Amino acid sequence: MLYESTRGAAPRLGFEGVLTTGLAPDGGLYVPAAWPALPAETLAGLAAGPYARAALEIARPFVGADVAPAALEAILDEAYAGFGHAATAPLAQIGDNAWLLELFHGPTLAFKDFALQALGRLFDHALARRGERATVIGATSGDTGSAAIHACRGRARLDIVILHPKGRVSETQRRQMTTVMDDNVRNIAVEGSFDDCQALVKGLFADEALRRDLRLTSANSINWARAMAQIVYYARAAAALGAPEGGVRFAVPTGNFGDAYAGYAARRMGAAVADIIVATNRNDILARCFASGEYRPAAVHPTLSPSMDIQLASNFERLLFDLHDRGGARTAAAMRALADDGGFVVGAAPMARARRLFSAARADEDETLAAIARVHAETGRIVDPHTAVGIAAAAKLPPRPELPLVHLATAHPAKFPEAAKRAIGRAPAIPPALAALADAPERFDVMDRDPGRLAAYIRAQAMRG
Repeated sequence: MLYESTRGAAPRLGFEGVLTTGLAPDGGLYVPAAWPALPAETLAGLAAGPYARAALEIARPFVGADVAPAALEAILDEAYAGFGHAATAPLAQIGDNAWLLELFHGPTLAFKDFALQALGRLFDHALARRGERATVIGATSGDTGSAAIHACRGRARLDIVILHPKGRVSETQRRQMTTVMDDNVRNIAVEGSFDDCQALVKGLFADEALRRDLRLTSANSINWARAMAQIVYYARAAAALGAPEGGVRFAVPTGNFGDAYAGYAARRMGAAVADIIVATNRNDILARCFASGEYRPAAVHPTLSPSMDIQLASNFERLLFDLHDRGGARTAAAMRALADDGGFVVGAAPMARARRLFSAARADEDETLAAIARVHAETGRIVDPHTAVGIAAAAKLPPRPELPLVHLATAHPAKFPEAAKRAIGRAPAIPPALAALADAPERFDVMDRDPGRLAAYIRAQAMRG
C-alpha cells in the first residue's frame, strides 16, 4: 500500500513513512493511493470475536508489509486490552431502530482512544525498528490531547508536546492532560482558539529544519493512522446490526471531520454505511458547506461541546481530494484560496457526489440541552453534549425508519458535568479515574501565538533522552 498527498506534490510513501511523517511536505494530507475493498464475508464477520481481531482485518491492507503480521496483531491486542467494556465499543439501543455506539470505554473515556492507543504503539514499533526517536506534536480541542498523552506517556522513543486553547476545554479535559507528569510529556495552553493551535502545529511542520532535527510527527487526525483505526467501529457496528439492505446510518458529532471521514473510508472499503450525518454545534462550517457548497470559516464560539469548537476542519481536505477525482492540483488550489481569500467554493458536481453519502445539520445550545433531557427522560441514560449534538442534528433531517440509526457516543458524560446539570438538574456519576484528577498537581506552560517562541520551546524541551 502506497499513500499520496492530497496536494499532489509530495513523494508517495509506504505506511511506516506516512505514520512517522504526519503532514506531507507539500502541506497536504496523506491518503491511500487506492482504496482496498474487503470481501463481503470478511465484513460480515467483523462483529464476531474480539474487537482487536476486527481492527486487524481493517488494518492489514493499509499497513501492508511495513509491520510484520505478528507484530501488528500484538500491537492491536495490547491497544484494546485496557478498555473497560468486554465489547470495547458496545451498541446500546435507545429507541426504535436507534442506537448509541459507546466509544468512551478507553483510558481517557473518549473516542480518540480507539485511534491513539494504537497510534502510540505503532510509533514506538517503527522507531525501535529504525533505532530513532521522534517528537509528537498535536493540537487539541479537548479529547485528542489527553488520548495522545496517555498513549505516548513513558514511551522510550517518543516525546510529546500538546497545545490546547487556554480556557476553552473543560476542566476534566485539561486535567487529563496536565496531571500527567512523565518526563516525555509537555502541555502548552495557547492564548487563542483551537484553530490557532492547529495553525501553530502546521507552522511547525512547515519549518523543515525543526521537522528534520526533531523528527516531528503528528498525533492529530492529519495522521492517516488515526483515520485507519477509526474505520473499525463503523464497519463492526454495521456488521453487528446485520447490515440491512440499504445499510446503516451514522450520526457523527463533528469538529475536525476526522471521525466522519473514517465513516467515508469504511464505505469505500465496502462496509454498509448508508448515510453519514455531519452534526455540528454553532461552529457550523461543515453544515454550511454541505448546504451551500461554500467552505468559509467564521469566528469560533465557545459552546457546551468544546471538542467541536472548530471552524477549520482539516480532514475535509481528504474528502475534497476524492471529490475532485483525486486531483492534487485542484485540492491545492482550494487550500490556497482558503489561505488567501478566506474560503472556496467546492463546485456543484463534487457537492452532488458528496451529498449522496453525507447530510448535515447544526444544533445550538438549547437544542443540545433538550437532546440530553429527552434521552434521559426516555431511557434513563445521560449523554455528553457532543453526543447530544449528534442526536439533535439527526432529528432535524428527514427520517429513514427502515434503516438503523447509530449515534456515535464520543465521550463519557462525566467529562462534561455542567451540561448534564443544566439539562437534567444533576451531574453524572464520576468514574474513579476522573475523581482522582481533582486533587492531582498540574503542569503546563502558557504561551501566546508566537510561532518562533513555540519552535524555540520545543527545541529546548524535546529530545532530552
